[in-house]
Amino acid sequence: MSIVEVERAGAIREGGTRHALTVVKRDGRTLRFDDSRIGAAVAKAFVSVHGELTAEHEQTIDALVARIDAELDRRFVDAVKIYEIQSVVEHELLEAGEYEVARAYIDYRVSRDIARSKATDLNHSIHRLLSKDSAVVNENANKDAEVYNTQRDLTAGMVGKAIGLKLLPAHVANAHQKGDLHYHDLDYHPYAPMTNCCLIDFPSMLSAGFRIGNAQVEPPRSIQTATAQISQIIANVSSSQYGGCTVNRIDELLAPYAALNHAKHLADAEHWIDDEERREEFARDKTRKDIYDAMQSLEYEINTLFTSNGQTPFTSVGFGLGTGWYEREIQKAILRIRIRGLGREQRTAIFPKLLFTLKRGLNLAEGDPNYDIKELAVECATQRMYPDVLSYDKIVEITGSFKAPMGCRSFLQGWTDEDGQDVVDGRMNLGVVTLNLPRIALESGGDLDRFWQLLDERLETLHDALVFRIERCKEARPGNAPILYQYGAFGRRLSAGEDVDQLFRDRRATVSMGYIGLYEVATVFYGNPWESDPEAKELTLEVLRAMKRRAAAWADETGYHFSVYSTPSESLTDRFARMDKERFGAVPDVTDKDYYTNSFHYDVRKNPTPFEKLDFEADYAPLASGGFIHYVEYPVLRQNPKALEAVWDYAYDRIGYLGTNTPIDRCYDCGYAGDFDPTARGFACPACGNANPGTCDVVKRTCGYLGNPQQRPMVHGRHQEIASRVKHLPGDVRVAPALEDRESRPEG
Repeated sequence: MSIVEVERAGAIREGGTRHALTVVKRDGRTLRFDDSRIGAAVAKAFVSVHGELTAEHEQTIDALVARIDAELDRRFVDAVKIYEIQSVVEHELLEAGEYEVARAYIDYRVSRDIARSKATDLNHSIHRLLSKDSAVVNENANKDAEVYNTQRDLTAGMVGKAIGLKLLPAHVANAHQKGDLHYHDLDYHPYAPMTNCCLIDFPSMLSAGFRIGNAQVEPPRSIQTATAQISQIIANVSSSQYGGCTVNRIDELLAPYAALNHAKHLADAEHWIDDEERREEFARDKTRKDIYDAMQSLEYEINTLFTSNGQTPFTSVGFGLGTGWYEREIQKAILRIRIRGLGREQRTAIFPKLLFTLKRGLNLAEGDPNYDIKELAVECATQRMYPDVLSYDKIVEITGSFKAPMGCRSFLQGWTDEDGQDVVDGRMNLGVVTLNLPRIALESGGDLDRFWQLLDERLETLHDALVFRIERCKEARPGNAPILYQYGAFGRRLSAGEDVDQLFRDRRATVSMGYIGLYEVATVFYGNPWESDPEAKELTLEVLRAMKRRAAAWADETGYHFSVYSTPSESLTDRFARMDKERFGAVPDVTDKDYYTNSFHYDVRKNPTPFEKLDFEADYAPLASGGFIHYVEYPVLRQNPKALEAVWDYAYDRIGYLGTNTPIDRCYDCGYAGDFDPTARGFACPACGNANPGTCDVVKRTCGYLGNPQQRPMVHGRHQEIASRVKHLPGDVRVAPALEDRESRPEG
């Protein structure tokens, strides 16, 4: 009998539970007594000693559970504490002469107690950092653990996590440590009441001025000054929160400041040029150069900034909807600068993430007024992976109004102020807690009724974790983060004594119900493959519907916007899978892969066309409107941009947010451009073997952002772990029969 079959047997046995007892957990919660948990725990102890369970073993386990039930009936009436149940189990195992099984059961309980204690032990946490535990130093692919300020942040983070676990409600901390859920960013929150990601209110900050440190900054009078101020705002905001930030609709934001440049140049031209047409031509040429220089400076400034935690700010820039001359020039400058690359070697810029908006009638089809810019965006994506694209009409349909995501993929929902105006800028997310869905499926043992019962229980814990995030954020004071609360980044400018909750409540902010592994959930119940099975897909959709219903109910109860969020699981795909493999063993197509599938994504080991993949995934994002992104994996596309454009066009009416994954690695020794080979120490040029970070540029997508693993020698672990699968997996998608297939890697 396998571990999953053990869980199934436990779920069946549940119907024979003979107690009206309640169980008092270590964290203080009370749950209905369920002797299937005892049966499953004893069965696992038998498996650890004997391997596969025989029919005789199963009979022994059933008899032991019956005796444990009888003893609990005799000794307890209303409530029983968890350690009292464990004591009875140990006693009955010893009485039955199952000494090795008793030892295995006791050892497991002790190891769990030790693990819980270590998680809040500062000495143990610091030792893990000093010994360069890969789970600590490799947690974020864009943080270089070799530099001093990152090391300082990691040290503070270990302390913050240990303290944070003690601050959390006991049952939430327990669920996090067990892997039932993941309380994100414990190194920052709840130790500090920090917020997550946001859309900075750049329009009001630039137009009204703001303060940073000792300087009162006046509104800019040129596009160059405006972009310099944007970079300073980004640096300060990123040091005051822990998530990404976005410049929303930057082309429209900066157009008035480009107009000031144009007016200045036109005034200069009037002194020297008599012909009006030539004056306008002169002013436009000078303004075009100013726009290009300003946008190039912004790109360099963002890529050379370091926040207080030792990393480049996670920044996204949305653009594409402007129709005027200034807006078009800004759009073209952004794309041309990205195509050109950074420095003499023309490396791919990691930040900012570019988000180009497609809109029917504006730039989608040939003949639209901005179609030429779409063509430039396609060219850029074939060479630099960015921009990702937003489908205007679909984003409005899914989220209620148009806006770029906050950072990677977190979307605000449509929200109007007291004047009935749709408000986007100056709003934020308060944090994420992610549910381990595959574990619930495995624990159910293939019993759907049991699955829904367990999901219901886990959602209650998820609710408590998210409410705690909200309550902790409300404890912040404006003076804790002046750039956010007092100087305009979050819209309303509060005085020192005002309540920050006015920026969060009434659904102005979001708090995110993350999830992972819908593919594995369906696999537990329907096997692999299941993508063409309507009943299996309906199960995965119903899981998200259940979460969305809960989110709506909690929002009605509390006045805060709970949103379902497709977690960008950079390391969580590995963490949950590793923990569940230890518990359930190597379950085929579930835990044996050593990773879980990100959110609702198609199984990366299969080989659909882009169109099949997008059709399959299109049903999910409307149910996870708080955060989503779709990817398609391509071969080298530099010589075939029309293939990419065809996918963009197909996606427009189906999905809201699409990313391009295509090989863009470059070797400066031999000139090779394409996909580098994974090695034990990173990546190497397949043409000449070059693996020197100084003479090659290796760029991979990590979550929704790009990362440069070759430039992060302490961050090779996860990239190598993912890349090592490349040689064993078929292509993710086929772009067209004429294009070569390429091998794929799991996302995240």
